[in-house]
Amino acid sequence: MVYRAVADCLVLVHAGFVGFVMLGGFLAWRWGRVVWAHVPAALWGAAIEYGGWVCPLTPLENALRARAGLEGYRGGFVEHYVIPVLYPAGLTPPTQILLGSVVLIVNLVAYTVLIRRALRGGGG
Repeated sequence: MVYRAVADCLVLVHAGFVGFVMLGGFLAWRWGRVVWAHVPAALWGAAIEYGGWVCPLTPLENALRARAGLEGYRGGFVEHYVIPVLYPAGLTPPTQILLGSVVLIVNLVAYTVLIRRALRGGGG
């Protein structure tokens, strides 16, 4: 039971990290110091997708589930609603390239606006 709870929490952290990678640049509009955490996170997220790699959290999640005696991501709220977003069926290298490109484009927009604001003296 403890391993399953830890695995569920780790999936939520993982989902939060993915959200931060995607949208953290917009948080920097309000809280400028977020940039220092977000830029490395966004670069990591894009690299994982472009490289076709597996995030180290994924094997850890699976190992915790195995220790809990679970076969996969079935059963509870986390498994049913969160995991399909993190691990869509049919994830292929071209899809990963697309996802990596979306991360870069969204963050390019966020940081372009942030830099323009800073240059005009209205920085966050």
